[in-house]
Amino acid sequence: MPIYQIAHYQVKAGAVEKVKKAIEEFVAYVKANEPGTQMYVAWQLKKDPTRFAHLFIFKDEAAHKAHGKSIAVKKFEAVYSPELVSKGVDFVDYAQVATNAG
Repeated sequence: MPIYQIAHYQVKAGAVEKVKKAIEEFVAYVKANEPGTQMYVAWQLKKDPTRFAHLFIFKDEAAHKAHGKSIAVKKFEAVYSPELVSKGVDFVDYAQVATNAG
């Protein structure tokens, strides 16, 4: 059963560009190496560019666990974690109700 998740966090203003670069590298890794991650999208809040949201769809729990254990996750965490303003990252699980996606 697919896992739908959103992660929210905020970083220091001076770290925004560094975190955006790390996000781009991380998402490229996910695209190339995680077939069980069916969607990974990172958004930046327009009215406050220090805030980010990541949207995920994992094929199943195995794909979710594989993603969480990847070296790329550890590398990404090493970049954004020291720059957090928020108390960690807020991960929220959702159930899909409807979609227009194929």
